[in-house]
Amino acid sequence: MRLFKFFAVFLLLSAVTAWAQDEKGAIKTSTDLSLQISSLPEAKLSLSQSFVFPFLQGSGPLTSGNNIAAVLGAEFSPVSLNGKAEIIWTPAAFFLLSGGGMAGSGWNMALGNGIGINKPENESDPLPRKAIIDGTAFDGLLWRAWGAGTVQFDLGAVIPGDWNHVLFQSRQELRYAAYSRAKPGEAWVFEADSGENQNGLVYYGSYVIGYQMPQSPVLDTVAFMAEQEMPLYNTPGGEYWGENLGKWTFSGLFNFSFTSRFSTALVIQMQTRRNHGSSNFNNKEYYYRDFELKDDGGQQRLLFYRAALLFNYKIR
Repeated sequence: MRLFKFFAVFLLLSAVTAWAQDEKGAIKTSTDLSLQISSLPEAKLSLSQSFVFPFLQGSGPLTSGNNIAAVLGAEFSPVSLNGKAEIIWTPAAFFLLSGGGMAGSGWNMALGNGIGINKPENESDPLPRKAIIDGTAFDGLLWRAWGAGTVQFDLGAVIPGDWNHVLFQSRQELRYAAYSRAKPGEAWVFEADSGENQNGLVYYGSYVIGYQMPQSPVLDTVAFMAEQEMPLYNTPGGEYWGENLGKWTFSGLFNFSFTSRFSTALVIQMQTRRNHGSSNFNNKEYYYRDFELKDDGGQQRLLFYRAALLFNYKIR
């Protein structure tokens, strides 16, 4: 039930750019309320407070908007509660360095599993074994820390013109996540995800190409995004179920700005799934490590993942 990282960063960067243009040398603040819902189903409500401080600003076009942004946030879903913080340094208009962390916990209900160990219900059963989520409300702490570099480019900054705003953004991130109850090599679930997390490192990369609509009264940005998530756990036997493949998510993004304060993003996503032959893709009823990776027709399939809406309201 994570918020789409691209739009969280995209909204902040848009605000930072506007502030830099409006009033150089001033400290700016912003308070945003966001709601994400999707077809899975899932929902998350987020409140964030941003502070942007001028830092090492120069006189040239690449450094005149240099700043440091601090973002504090709280997130609530039907199965979790989290707090997070991130620092974003812009040393040049086209490059950002960021680092942050989050901590939270959850509870389990019929709607979904907020937190817990994902394991076989009975170790001695024949494969594939039924899976259970071993966890109770707030029985452990989930924390995550990350560092990232982002490169971004707007063609309109090089070739001025209302029709020239072709956007590109690439984010390369390394994150470490841990669940306090999990032992080394144990899988765990958080916020009703696939339940294949482990305490350890994960590489994340995103690539976005978009276009800002010059004269559309509502639809202001369309974009295509590709995301790669690759676990670096090196679990013994992980090649059996295909842990080393990671996953790709491909998204069509449509951002609608109804007022200067209120916007809505529509996201349509496809995602890769491991090929386990006749077994159901992403079947959470069974323990995922019991399914052998198949090569017939390719080791991965591209399937519909979800359609989602992200509502953002700028409180101030």
